Amino acid sequence: MTEDRAASTTKTMVQEFQQRIVASPPGVCPVDLQLAFLKVCHAQSCGKCVPCRVGLGQLEFLLEEVMNNRGTMETLDLIESTARNIEASADCAIGFDAARIVLQGLEGFRDDFISHVTNKRCLGAFEQPIPCVDRCPAHVDIPGYIALTGAGHFEDAVRLIRKDNPFPTACALICEHPCEEHCRRNMLDSSINIRGLKRSAVDGADLTSIPVPEKMPSTGKKVAIVGGGPSGLTAAYFLQLMGHQCTVFEEKPKLGGMLRYGIPNYRFPRERLQEDLDYILATGVEVKHGVRIGRDVTLEELEKDYDAVYIAIGAQTDKNFDIEGADSENVISAVNLLRDVGLEKEIDFTGKKVAVIGGGNVAMDCARTAVRANAETVSIVYRRQEKDMTASPVEVRGAVEEGVELYTLQAPLRVEADENGRAAALWAQPQISGLYDRNGRPKSNKANKEPVRIPADIILVAIGQEIESEYFEECGIATKWKRIVTDESGRVSGREGIFSGGDCVSGPATVIKAIAAGKVAAANIDEYLGFHHEISVDVEIPEPLMNDKLPSGRIHLTEREASERRNDFLGIENCMSREETVQEAARCLRCDHYGCGVLRGGRELSW
Repeated sequence: MTEDRAASTTKTMVQEFQQRIVASPPGVCPVDLQLAFLKVCHAQSCGKCVPCRVGLGQLEFLLEEVMNNRGTMETLDLIESTARNIEASADCAIGFDAARIVLQGLEGFRDDFISHVTNKRCLGAFEQPIPCVDRCPAHVDIPGYIALTGAGHFEDAVRLIRKDNPFPTACALICEHPCEEHCRRNMLDSSINIRGLKRSAVDGADLTSIPVPEKMPSTGKKVAIVGGGPSGLTAAYFLQLMGHQCTVFEEKPKLGGMLRYGIPNYRFPRERLQEDLDYILATGVEVKHGVRIGRDVTLEELEKDYDAVYIAIGAQTDKNFDIEGADSENVISAVNLLRDVGLEKEIDFTGKKVAVIGGGNVAMDCARTAVRANAETVSIVYRRQEKDMTASPVEVRGAVEEGVELYTLQAPLRVEADENGRAAALWAQPQISGLYDRNGRPKSNKANKEPVRIPADIILVAIGQEIESEYFEECGIATKWKRIVTDESGRVSGREGIFSGGDCVSGPATVIKAIAAGKVAAANIDEYLGFHHEISVDVEIPEPLMNDKLPSGRIHLTEREASERRNDFLGIENCMSREETVQEAARCLRCDHYGCGVLRGGRELSW
């Protein structure tokens, strides 16, 4: 074998190994996985120093003793002491980092190690859960609706999604698809385009022809839902199906929460949001608009008039922007800008230079909104590198394609104002990447460079959201870092019949996590009210295709040309064609039948 071919083969093997690690599904024994990591690290050792050459081999032997049910608690102590010695004495990072990984696993998987020693087995289930279903916060039957979509049964696919998630259209357009992270198709090539297939289902279905599920007999119970966002409406939808009458109290003139007031129309057209809202309201959910809890109605009144209360107020305000000049005119919060867009107010930045502070999806939304508002220039100022942005890479790429300039490794220093107190420029301090933090991103440290002046007539601040929890604190509701404190069931401690969930409990998160919180809350409120209703659906899932699962390219969704889409607020993303949908659906490995466990012991379509 030639040297070039050997190098190419090695590269391919490393890539395939990485793919299998990425696709490692839930249920895999973490001790076994750690042993595999350690063997790779040992193989990468140069062998010059004893701690690395001999020590890592000894750690391998000790971990194998644990895996083979011959380990004791003394073995675990020996693993820890050996790893600490290697970490302290190895000549280079290859050795001490391998030891650090072992120590990290010994701490993080402590219960699994102990189970192997005391019970001679792993804590994990014998049947691995289906990775995509497990990773979906709402636990939607993903293989099922992919099969239905591929077969052209779009209405049934939407019905199956709605069993666990009443916002199929919203998630088809803007979900961050965590379900794809551990898709086992990664072992062959790349994950299934799950969100894209959901888009095919909702676009291909005649949504107006899908009847609302038959509601269970009325229980005579009433539930108050505080907040008309995805979490509150999800809880209302499922509780309504269970026979409980729900009333949603919403401060704003229209429902949707951050789906309407936090996501621009070009990403999620309002008529598509209405598709989900109309279906939810068709269950009989009552809505009271323009009602602010604490101003128009008190929490005590809700406790008195309703059998249960679900607080799902979301994260509606910005984090404090505390730099010199932050109070200058035309320094605008991202929440306020996007709220105005959601209220359909006209945004005109004609001839203005706009600077956006932040590196998340909200920052990208602000920047791309400014482009569509005819700004002369739009810049994003971020204190870390581009690859460390929390925004989706697709969103970052889309912003750059539309003409947004990235100022990375620049930390906002102060706002320069003109003689009238209006913003004129943003001064930023250049940064240098440093040590990694606990989240696995390099910290940004002040670089020995002069501050940079970035001309800006308008500064949009997108550094995160906070929760308005002051009123609930006054009512005796426990909070921590402005978030409402609940137990595992979502119940607010010390207050009978009050539950909470979504962003106001977890902090700002994704839409699908808010939906999942609403689904869990509905089940827990139902139990609290003395019932145990199950939501089910009667769809027939197609049998798996018998096609060979050969490596195949993933179908990506396309977008309108940047030169066209930057001029309007119309939807930017295109749906798959029928041909693309069939091909992409056929890539699914159908882990609900092969390779993993089954849905709760069989295709059980109720919860």
